[in-house]
Amino acid sequence: MKELQELWKNVLNKIEIMVSAVSFELWIEPLEVVDFPNSEKLILAANTEYAKKQLLKRHNEQLSEAINEIFGKDVSFEVLDPNEKKEYIKKNRPDTNQTIISKDEEKQNSFNQQYTFDNFVVGKCNQIVYAAAHSVAENPGKRFNPLFIYGGVGLGKTHLLHAIGNYISSEFPNLKIKYVTCEQFTNDYINSLHGSAKELNINKFREKYRLTDVLMVDDIQFISNKNETQEEFFHTFNDLFQNNKQIIIASDRPPKDIATLSDRLKSRFASGFIQDMQVPDFETRVAILRKKAQLEKYLIDEEVINFIAEKIDTNIREMEGLLSKVYFYATLLGKKSATIEDAKEAFKDDLDEKREDLNIDLIIDAVCKYFSVSKSDIVGKKKSKEIVEPRMIAIYLACEMLDLPLVVVGKSFGGRDHTTIIHARDKITEQIKESGKIKSFVTSIKEIVNNN
Repeated sequence: MKELQELWKNVLNKIEIMVSAVSFELWIEPLEVVDFPNSEKLILAANTEYAKKQLLKRHNEQLSEAINEIFGKDVSFEVLDPNEKKEYIKKNRPDTNQTIISKDEEKQNSFNQQYTFDNFVVGKCNQIVYAAAHSVAENPGKRFNPLFIYGGVGLGKTHLLHAIGNYISSEFPNLKIKYVTCEQFTNDYINSLHGSAKELNINKFREKYRLTDVLMVDDIQFISNKNETQEEFFHTFNDLFQNNKQIIIASDRPPKDIATLSDRLKSRFASGFIQDMQVPDFETRVAILRKKAQLEKYLIDEEVINFIAEKIDTNIREMEGLLSKVYFYATLLGKKSATIEDAKEAFKDDLDEKREDLNIDLIIDAVCKYFSVSKSDIVGKKKSKEIVEPRMIAIYLACEMLDLPLVVVGKSFGGRDHTTIIHARDKITEQIKESGKIKSFVTSIKEIVNNN
């Protein structure tokens, strides 16, 4: 099994330089090796059904190429979603089912050792949230409880959560820490409701989450529209809070902007410390790239770092991915240091790529999904703030991401006049400059659009 994991690691290393950093982190890196029967077929598992679909739709060819190169041309592969994985294990490896579950539990709480406070680059955009996170790590359950961190995709929320986990694990080894995504919490709760021993399963679920000293929940925005899960999380929250246990929550938006979040949970979240992670300025982006190069021992010309920092201004993860890509590109050419010419050649497609299948409907659907509103509201006549802001953001994205006449955009938004489209586009353009919240909304929705 150890040899199999080493081979899989080599596959990941190969694919990482073949795809974008965002795609690698979202769809490929989370893949798990489930089985390798008869050394003929590699059985992999994605962490969600959606991830499986996106992986096979976008990166089936690269995955096949990497597996064939590392494992041999006679080896095929199959990707399972979480339910298919359970069925496969039950059918083919019933004796190891409990072992697999235990490893999954362990994986949930394993913190990336590279994500520490020392490796986190502090700038004006994140200095307050960094200080709060460090204080919580030093005094779990005593300061800033709950700590609610929010911000757009790729701004460092996960880094901070792992930094807190690493610090507490080191300084307070007797404390029990649980780190889960909202999706994992929801799935655990749903699973506890099934089976003949329902009461026993629910009690085990509650013990799992309430007999802990530090609970971290990432992507809490996905609790939207899940009323029963919200109810259970509310009671979990209360139980931990009343016993002075530390609660840390991360989201891509503040509590007041999470659609259908119960007032009780909004009130609980607001009782602690809520802080956003803003988009880093140019100087901070340069510092982040320098730190990445230093940690990975990349030899990169300063001109390359400045070039990447200028091109990518909303997603740290994407920036670091491009830095890795240009370095590996240069090494493949036998160079000791990556130059600006290598950078332009290595990711010319990443910076200028336009999706041929992108259209206004995809953008509107992404906005509807993000804000939990209907398409009929977006293209309709409603003028409440809950609808107007998402509508204007959708119009802005349609204008920015698609090369279409304003009249065409107007027709797609209920036949609106081109002057209305110009007004919405220009207003969101200005708000992005002035409001970190609006910029975060736009960045997150772009990620949804680009990964659909």
